[in-house]
Amino acid sequence: MLLKGKVCIVTGAAGEKGIGLRTARLFYEHGASIVISDINEAACEKVRSEFDADRSMVVTGNVVSRDDCFSLAKAVMEKFGRIDVLVNNAGITQPVKFEEITPEDYDRILDVNLRGMMYMSQAVVPHMKQGGAGSIINTSSVSAQRGGGIFGGPHYSAAKAGMLGLGKAMARELGASGIRVNSVTPGLIATDITAGKLDDQMKAKILEGIPLARLGGPADVANAFLFLASDLSSYMTGTTLDVNGGMHIH
Repeated sequence: MLLKGKVCIVTGAAGEKGIGLRTARLFYEHGASIVISDINEAACEKVRSEFDADRSMVVTGNVVSRDDCFSLAKAVMEKFGRIDVLVNNAGITQPVKFEEITPEDYDRILDVNLRGMMYMSQAVVPHMKQGGAGSIINTSSVSAQRGGGIFGGPHYSAAKAGMLGLGKAMARELGASGIRVNSVTPGLIATDITAGKLDDQMKAKILEGIPLARLGGPADVANAFLFLASDLSSYMTGTTLDVNGGMHIH
């Protein structure tokens, strides 16, 4: 029970095969009260009954809306009286070439991935300060380190790299308040985003570049989140934890 008594928010967490929902389930198994936030109302309704109402909240909201983020934090405080962990997991991608990126594409990708991280973090930090501790975990990507991935365009790499930089700056500023800020950089993870997009030839080529010779699963990333959310990582902040099977050894 690594998270017994803690209140944990996971954004972008209602997708059935996603990293967020697997993380929420794992945190719940480890004793946390779990708050799931997602823009997909139908998906939120589907997962709502999975968790005990006394130890959970499922809220439809958009991390791009500062008002939605602050409303969520307020609702969590009203129900649970504390916020211990935030996983900034909400994100979107787009597989386009550099010259194909439109202003609208750029704004959309940067807004959800990077602006959403900032707004949601701003919403919870005052409450974490009040409690004297907290852990914020950001879902970046190996594409931020490699200058591109399999399914993300250059603007996606820029957004995910921005998350790493913002996370480090937050860690420096918030450490004195007992708030730790760390990032995880998943490699190619088998989720709804990758479903049906990899044929056998593509998969074989990708696996050649992964020393562990397999694609990752949502549980692999969720386990890393659990470590960073728990007291096992109590002396870690400003770090980037690679979860990519060795795809990016550097």
